[in-house]
Amino acid sequence: MIIALFFHEEKKSSFEIAKQVVGYLQKHKVQVVAEDEKAKALNIKPISSINENEIKFLISMGGDGTILRVAHKYSHLDAAILGINLGNLGFMADIPETDILPSLDDLISNKFTIENRLILEGTSAKGEKFFAANDIVFHRACNHSLIDLSLSVDNSFLNTFSADGLIIATPNGSTAYSLSAGGPIVSPQLDAFLITPICPHAISNRPIVLTANHEIEVKYLSTDNSPVEVHADGLVHFEITTNESFKIKKSKKKFKLVKLKRHDYFSTLRTKLNWTGKIGLEL
Repeated sequence: MIIALFFHEEKKSSFEIAKQVVGYLQKHKVQVVAEDEKAKALNIKPISSINENEIKFLISMGGDGTILRVAHKYSHLDAAILGINLGNLGFMADIPETDILPSLDDLISNKFTIENRLILEGTSAKGEKFFAANDIVFHRACNHSLIDLSLSVDNSFLNTFSADGLIIATPNGSTAYSLSAGGPIVSPQLDAFLITPICPHAISNRPIVLTANHEIEVKYLSTDNSPVEVHADGLVHFEITTNESFKIKKSKKKFKLVKLKRHDYFSTLRTKLNWTGKIGLEL
């Protein structure tokens, strides 16, 4: 079995932890590879020296941002990602530093499931395609005032949002920017789109959840303003100008995430959001 290891070198102690992970996996007869510029430091083979299609798992060490970077760079691989959290807030990277070795043991022992999470596919007016596991964000950028974004669902006009911007998120991304903008938390196992306006002018503009079988079209209407920015997972950036449209639909691609039986989604929510509710009521 071949596992590719990715670590965020800016995270404190990540290199030392990466060496421990490599040693543990090699002890269990697992071949570990890394990106070419990091493989030499870990004394393992670089990814370029093997057939990438033989990689079974991608282990990401950092936070959710590290997972997204790995997912985008290696989207052509049919390999699931296991996230080790070396940061603060991580919903996809749900393995804490204190539980790394037992979690690796579960991975090797097949005590896990693979979750196939939804990916957004966006198409610009120029026909360029962009993908996002978390969200596609339209933002006013350098404009000093609110922008007008028209939104249609399956060619039926829904609303024009006067706002700082608009977030189209997956359930996986519901705990990211959308949550900060007041959007709901949605189970990542659901097949849905979240539409969350960013600081809308009208307080009646609320987040909307749609089934993912729809096609969404966002059109920039403002006439006197500068172009607005569009971001896919915060990793792909470009601009659209007045009267340009952007279409979003469910991608045929899937974002594969390893979920260990020792970690559950609701426990992660409680921990990351610092929920302190008690079980039951004392009478």
